[in-house]
Amino acid sequence: MPAAPLTRRDPALHPEQPWFVLSAARHYAVKASENPAISHFYRFDMAPNAGMTLAIPDGCVDILFDCDTTRPMARVCGGTLEARSAELKEGHHYFGVRFAPGVMPDFLDVMAEELADREFSFLDVIPGARPAFDQIVENGLFSRQVALFNHYFTQRLTRPLSAVTSQSLRAIRGQRGNIRVDQLAALTGYTSRTLQRQFRQDTGLSPKAFSRIIRCQSALSCLHQPASPACSDLALDLGFSDQSHFLREFKKLVSTTPLDYQRRIIHEAYRERLCYH
Repeated sequence: MPAAPLTRRDPALHPEQPWFVLSAARHYAVKASENPAISHFYRFDMAPNAGMTLAIPDGCVDILFDCDTTRPMARVCGGTLEARSAELKEGHHYFGVRFAPGVMPDFLDVMAEELADREFSFLDVIPGARPAFDQIVENGLFSRQVALFNHYFTQRLTRPLSAVTSQSLRAIRGQRGNIRVDQLAALTGYTSRTLQRQFRQDTGLSPKAFSRIIRCQSALSCLHQPASPACSDLALDLGFSDQSHFLREFKKLVSTTPLDYQRRIIHEAYRERLCYH
């Protein structure tokens, strides 16, 4: 029998896309969801001279609406495995829905393994979604866009997880990604082979890839704190073999070093850009 979906009782993890925030023309609006299947909703206008924006691995499915008045569109984005270019257009208004890490929306007519590291047209993978799309892209009020999304999709928000995947997700999040597959197998009571097969089927990712992503997201969260630890301490705390290993992983997934990242978020007033609703 499928296990219950993850809830807010799980260790707090707020998946971030920092390059989206830094590419916003003004404030990057964020609204938490009452449903634990959704991490948060967000809204921003792309800055006129933002240049290329990167999407980084966060273990999440995103639904991103480009609310352009002439050619609106929406896409369903599976989580990336490494930092890669995101097709965001200068001056366009965006509204997004970011699901919790590991959650697969049940209303999508696509398998988790097909979505990982790929994008699909919103209208192609959600049967009967045209009314929702039209109303969301035509409405300029953030709170109304959130309400419309909830109205159309709450009933089929979460695809049921197998017991082994649910247990594994909790463990990975609880250990901030610092856990091996053999440890997960011992914890859940399943063989490594069964665990990996079922986890990939449910989330589209291997347990190892998902753990790697969560560990990087945990590092980002620490770096955003006012008194963030030194890189050597952070590497040790998150279970990296050494500081060099941490630096290589961070640069591959975030496309910069931790020190350069800290300098940029301070220089560009990252925290001041966030506007919570």
